[in-house]
Amino acid sequence: MSQELLLSRDAFLLAQELRLFWIVGILYGLSFLIGFFYLLTGKEMLGRWVTGGLWATVAVHTLLIIFRTVEGGRPPFQSLYETLSWFAWSATAAYLFVHARWKTGIHFPGFIVAGISAGACFYSLLTRSPEIMPIPPALQSPWYEWHVVIAFAAYAVFVVSFAVEITHLVFERRFPISSGGRGRAFGFPAEGFYRYAHRLNLIGFPMLAFAIFSGAAWANDAWGRYWSWDPKETWSLITWTVYAIYLHSKAVPTWREKASPALNILGFICMVMTFLGVSWLAKLLGIPSMHAYAV
Repeated sequence: MSQELLLSRDAFLLAQELRLFWIVGILYGLSFLIGFFYLLTGKEMLGRWVTGGLWATVAVHTLLIIFRTVEGGRPPFQSLYETLSWFAWSATAAYLFVHARWKTGIHFPGFIVAGISAGACFYSLLTRSPEIMPIPPALQSPWYEWHVVIAFAAYAVFVVSFAVEITHLVFERRFPISSGGRGRAFGFPAEGFYRYAHRLNLIGFPMLAFAIFSGAAWANDAWGRYWSWDPKETWSLITWTVYAIYLHSKAVPTWREKASPALNILGFICMVMTFLGVSWLAKLLGIPSMHAYAV
């Protein structure tokens, strides 16, 4: 096959992939929009539509992930364009897995997850290049795939925990069941529901720890040292520390009511900072970073 035919084929496949990605982003956005009306009305039907919409979206998104994998001949999480898509898919898949285990009609966390996933997809589509690039030397390590998969699995768990935490703060505290109002309309209280935030972080915390250790092993393979206080390394340690304090707060009675929710939300903010914010700051302030390939 001539080079012109190869380039033409690649351009065609990339165009089809972009169309599919836009469909995925729009579906996430529609789920978020339905969730917004669910928030305003409290109608159970709209809540079910949010969850059903996310199931349909993650199915299409899975096809997109497979398409990109075949197209690139490698796992689709090298560039920021790809990792934003992977992040959205991981977060939604984790939420749907957890939601399937709830013996309750609570759908509001799906509204939050849909918004986060839609934001990640549109940020990728509107600001990142979809071009498939050769794998840089720094990524050619046996630790690379393990590190990324486990790290984003931890991120996905933290997203769901954050959604549960916000749901708890908005409804179980602001609209308690005793008021007989909106708390009841949204399916509260649900016995044991809030415990999912803690349980999820119990799962995500060791995964994040493994991601840090595997990242250190990867760094040693790529750059000859395990730790260099690179901005992304530093923020990953900050995120791990915040979640460690959160888990500790659950064992301290005086911290459970106020400190634990605040720490869970702070941990989510630190996770987003580790994933995206630190790259922005490093580029904006001219701070050297060995993770610049992910910008």
